[in-house]
Amino acid sequence: MAQNTGKLAGRTLFVTGASRGIGKAIALKAARDGANVVIAAKTAEPHPKLPGTIYTAAKEIEEAGGKCLPCIVDVRDEAQVQAAVDQAVKTFGGIDIVVNNASAISITGTQDTSMKKYDLMQSINTRGTFLTSKLCLPHLKVGKNPHILNISPPLNMKPHWFSGHVAYTMAKYGMSMCVLGMAEELQPDGIAVNALWPRTTIWTAAVENLSGVPDARNYTRKPEIMADAAYVILTRDSKSFSGNFCIDDNVLKEFGETDLEKYSYVPGVQLSTDVFLDVEDPSAVAIREMAKKARAGPLQSAGAGGSAGEAAKIFDQIKSNMNNSLVQSMGAVFQFELKGKEAGTWYLDMKTPPGNVGQGAPSSGKPDVTMIMDSDDFVKLFQGSLKPTAAFMSGKLKIKGDMAKGMKLEKLMGAVKSKL
Repeated sequence: MAQNTGKLAGRTLFVTGASRGIGKAIALKAARDGANVVIAAKTAEPHPKLPGTIYTAAKEIEEAGGKCLPCIVDVRDEAQVQAAVDQAVKTFGGIDIVVNNASAISITGTQDTSMKKYDLMQSINTRGTFLTSKLCLPHLKVGKNPHILNISPPLNMKPHWFSGHVAYTMAKYGMSMCVLGMAEELQPDGIAVNALWPRTTIWTAAVENLSGVPDARNYTRKPEIMADAAYVILTRDSKSFSGNFCIDDNVLKEFGETDLEKYSYVPGVQLSTDVFLDVEDPSAVAIREMAKKARAGPLQSAGAGGSAGEAAKIFDQIKSNMNNSLVQSMGAVFQFELKGKEAGTWYLDMKTPPGNVGQGAPSSGKPDVTMIMDSDDFVKLFQGSLKPTAAFMSGKLKIKGDMAKGMKLEKLMGAVKSKL
């Protein structure tokens, strides 16, 4: 773990979206150095589905040793951001660090992305990052070792990272393009501009709402890994470290950290990789190879070795396991678009007892959920060597339609796996 050094003592951080999750973890890490923290977030009153407010976060920050100014800020509103910046300068005398963490997410394809969600993601992610950075610039230019850190991914123009969720990708890449451009623009002012992104899924309220899988947290890391990596970046010389797209565990390894297991909720498990990291990234390759080895045992013992026909056998097994109770608990019609060796369309009608399974589109009409994946990955899911959350977060599984119903499929997988 990156130990606190006191290098942020007395410095002022302006952190968007810091009432919970990664933003709050970064704020708490800085507070342990004795930093001043401005929480710029919307949650002033308790939310029925999301933990924490700017005031509960402020209390934690002050208990950790820092000073805190909670500000009600919607980063889409220029007047609110400017008012928070002005109040921060009046309270603490300036701003030294900006962390653009506030973000909105909708993992949906083009047809399933409403323009309301599109505008929300563009306004918060890209525009909010640009606006906050712009309004803080006059103060950063006279700040101590000034940094801008965007919680955004490395730019990767491979179509794979656009095809399943083009609107979200555009919005997050907009934050990364701010890094690319501003790092060069602000270099003469000695202001560092960098990006930080997680290697694996980080368990936050947003991820919890997105996953809908009871044990999804077990395959993720804690926000503290991002906080420790951010601390390493923000304490580096702003004149010599800028324009970098950093990955959390890479930062910590370079810093000398060798024990990354402490950041996992369940040490030793196969973690779900986050989106936007190239499949040839060394960590992703290692995880892929582990999945391949895990899969080899049960498939070979079944005498198949992943050969053609395995997916069809699983659909047969699903049909034999259908019962009224299972169908009623699922309450959805699923369509599978399989690619690769066993390419084709299949459906599961798990809405009307006793249920039904077949090839082609569902006869009952439009499915509630459409799942797109390689047939080999479909086999892995039902054999248990590939977790649904890991498949989704790594891009191997694309889900269109009702995400919550899509994630219910793990219940069906458990029933089928015991029979394989």
